[in-house]
Amino acid sequence: MNETLTTLKTRRSCRAYKPKHVEDEKIKAIVEAGTYAPTGMGKQSPIILVIKDEEIKNKLAKINAAVMGADMDPFYGAPDLIVVLANKDIPTYLYDGSLVMGNMLNAAASLGVASCWIHRAKEEFESEEGKEILKKLGIEGNYEGIGNLILGYAANPDAKAAARKDNYVYCI
Repeated sequence: MNETLTTLKTRRSCRAYKPKHVEDEKIKAIVEAGTYAPTGMGKQSPIILVIKDEEIKNKLAKINAAVMGADMDPFYGAPDLIVVLANKDIPTYLYDGSLVMGNMLNAAASLGVASCWIHRAKEEFESEEGKEILKKLGIEGNYEGIGNLILGYAANPDAKAAARKDNYVYCI
């Protein structure tokens, strides 16, 4: 089978990571894949934040956990974090940002890097603390958090795919 199709069929979300950081070359390749995601009318409404600062990562985790109402690490101990935001002034911003996330999830899998899309980025960056983080980073604009992409190396073997439901596809 085609390598791309195999990656798409075998990628799984990971929620247990080894403490080893992903190599910079792989992070760059994953991010580059995100920049090639399709966007409405080619407007490229998303921005990608590669979070290397542990203090910022921990603040985002704390905000995320509070939104979730849980006393846990919402990033599952993943050593690396990428955040996608998108410009709400562009009508397709949500779809654009989602496609960026999807490209990066699949690129990570193709490079042997485990990943998971963690929600609540919207709420993270709507919070005063999240807005302050963006301000300190010099990011201005009408941005909404689309998703947190956690990355690392899986502590456990890949899970098997659930069976596809019978009524997934209708051919008309």
